[in-house]
Amino acid sequence: MAEAADFQGTSPSPARRWLRRSGVLLAGAPLLAGLLQLPLGAPAQAAEKASVADAAGSGGVDISIDSLSPSAPTDGDTVTVSGSVTNRSKQTVTDAHVGIRVGSSPLTTRSAIDTAARLTSFQPGLDAAEVGGKYVEMVPRLTAGSSQNFSISVPVKDLDLGDDGVYQLGVSLTGRTTAQPWDQVLGIKRTFLPWQPDAADTKTKTTYLWPLISSVHLTAETGSDEQQTRVFKNDDLAKEIAPGGRLDQLLALGSELDVTWVLDPDVLASVDAMRGGYRVQQADGTTVAGSQKNQELAKAWLDKLEKTVRGQKIVALPFADPDIASLAHSGKVTGSLSRLKDATDVASDTVYSIVHVKASTDFTWPIDGAIDPSIVNVGTSAGADKVIARSDSLRETGGLAYTPSAARPIGGGTTAVVADERLSTAFQGDMLKAGNSTLAVQKFLAQSLMINLQDADQRSIVVAPQRMPTASQAQSMATALRTLQQGNWSEFQELAAAAKAKPDPGATTRVPPASSYPRALKKQQLPASAFDWMQSTQTKLDKFQVILTDKSRVATPFGLAMDRGMSTSWRGRPTEAKIFRAGVDSYLDGLTGLVHLIEKSDAQLSGRSATIPVTVQNNLVQGVGHLTLRLTSQQPTRLKIGNGPYDEHEIKVAGEHSQSVKFATSTKANGPVKVVAQLYTEDGQPYGKPVPFEVKVTEITSTVMLVIGGGVLLLVLAGFRMYTQRKRASARQSEEGPEDGPEDEGVNKDTDGTVETEDTEESEAGPASTSDPKSGVDEPEHPSDPLPDTAPESADPSGTGERVDR
Repeated sequence: MAEAADFQGTSPSPARRWLRRSGVLLAGAPLLAGLLQLPLGAPAQAAEKASVADAAGSGGVDISIDSLSPSAPTDGDTVTVSGSVTNRSKQTVTDAHVGIRVGSSPLTTRSAIDTAARLTSFQPGLDAAEVGGKYVEMVPRLTAGSSQNFSISVPVKDLDLGDDGVYQLGVSLTGRTTAQPWDQVLGIKRTFLPWQPDAADTKTKTTYLWPLISSVHLTAETGSDEQQTRVFKNDDLAKEIAPGGRLDQLLALGSELDVTWVLDPDVLASVDAMRGGYRVQQADGTTVAGSQKNQELAKAWLDKLEKTVRGQKIVALPFADPDIASLAHSGKVTGSLSRLKDATDVASDTVYSIVHVKASTDFTWPIDGAIDPSIVNVGTSAGADKVIARSDSLRETGGLAYTPSAARPIGGGTTAVVADERLSTAFQGDMLKAGNSTLAVQKFLAQSLMINLQDADQRSIVVAPQRMPTASQAQSMATALRTLQQGNWSEFQELAAAAKAKPDPGATTRVPPASSYPRALKKQQLPASAFDWMQSTQTKLDKFQVILTDKSRVATPFGLAMDRGMSTSWRGRPTEAKIFRAGVDSYLDGLTGLVHLIEKSDAQLSGRSATIPVTVQNNLVQGVGHLTLRLTSQQPTRLKIGNGPYDEHEIKVAGEHSQSVKFATSTKANGPVKVVAQLYTEDGQPYGKPVPFEVKVTEITSTVMLVIGGGVLLLVLAGFRMYTQRKRASARQSEEGPEDGPEDEGVNKDTDGTVETEDTEESEAGPASTSDPKSGVDEPEHPSDPLPDTAPESADPSGTGERVDR
């Protein structure tokens, strides 16, 4: 009895440890045999003696328990244990057999279960004797490195199970080796057998969270079509919802279980985007259309989800499952908490619009249920009043002899729903191996039954497993839950009901300090730079969307992209997180740059006044407005824009169009002048890059004007002289008559015999004239008439030596 008590959770006494060590050293001594007085036969004595040496490390046979059925037997059942034995030593094992050992009395504490699970070697006097008889499987020969399967079935009545409880079940291999040719225990594997044949008087209320959470799959990029086709980072989500994929398995298994669904709305939104047609980003930055097959998979998955959760109470996390702990510890920058509020507000609407079920957003779930005051404050800042914690964070300090209910009031109207750490972590690790899965299932059931056997009133227990269980982990979880639902000691309870359950008065309610936050989790937190990025992105987005006619086309996708940027799924993946944030930045900068000024080359300006055209290009699919274009002269004493150093005009440009604006200028002196064109938003903030260029002013002086005026006067006088000469020639021709002979066409003969070329109509009229479209008569153009403005400037950069309009 002392040995049993020692094994069941308490540390061995110093005398006991000394006895064990002495047994190892004096295994063959007659004195020890006399002291122990073990009632065993000769072969059994040899086996026990050899097993002491085995405990010191001389074994070499691995045993795997791949299945135990039923996991929680009742009266009349037959327990079947199957698995394999593998010889890891360099010696051949002979004359061996596999046997089952079941403890004569149940374990009494949860810590005793933990202790038994950690043991790896045979413990003489502590491990039970074999059931023996016909319930063994012979292994005549097992060479080095070889394996052999086994399967042993034993009726429950032959296991001699007594009181209700958790019994230790061991599978051992007893045999001989070349070096030690006597019977000995060469290896043992332990597991647990929950025994509750009749329904318990009071059953534990168990809440099991079933998370549908994934990593980030969508980028911020959308198509230019009306539906704004979404762009995925890759096709990994399609693999998750495909038959056998992780999310497909979680949905299929969970649909058959009594669980509380915990959904990340981003998963639903991403699958919904895939259902309606999507594109996939390529390594070179281009995108390709997603397959029709994957669209059908998305539709089928969502249809099944809608049918599964119909009528159930489900929990929706804030959109994209933001990392509450990182936000509390590193995200103390402007706008971070408002992003969490936005992510919470959109969560319920997203779930309802896709699966038509109203989800609760009252719960916040920090990673691994680890909390401190700042995590609680941030987690409840967006409207949640319940925090899903874990018992290894909110540890019991009151010395309770039982596991208390999950609900704990922690002040400020907030309830901590404390998940049981042992049950919540039962299925972490590699569950692909059948042996690992079987041991995890049996240990989970054993801990659950032990909670119910504790001397206390009915309690509400919550299980919060890992956020993103693998397909094999989900299968192991489902196996345990099926047994739990069919068992005699537990009943299902929804999370909301567990949170409202009456708290145990002796349970811990004090939130641990920040110094107790696990170091391993702190190393995985999102850095402060991630939240600085979020703030700078929001600033750029605000400046961009103010000019748009349809803000929703950018506000929604970029807002969700920022939510995804603080997702819990980035933990442990810092490089991928940086790439995602950089991609969002690059895409936003690219969109912003689609509204810009056309570059201008240096210009020539001759005269006292002219107009300078500046072109705004809009390559977005939607129109822009609320912009002001300002042209500024850096030397207003030489060149004025409008009536001062600058002039500005309001801008509205339709989608995929450009607009040219002409600025009136006036000059006062010759020389080069630097001019800058810049767009501004309506709140006076610069938009885009400024466009500087140089205007070379060449003013026309008074002397030059006098020379030009003199030249014009000479032309007029010359024209008058020619006119009078023609009049005199015509008069002489009339006086002389036709006898003088035929006149040479186009030539006049003067009396002195000189010949003058006939003036053209242009010569008579003076400088070139323009046509009057109404009269059809060419009218002279006045020198003071301004030249017409040029057509709108091309979107291409101006050529070198561009001349401005005058």
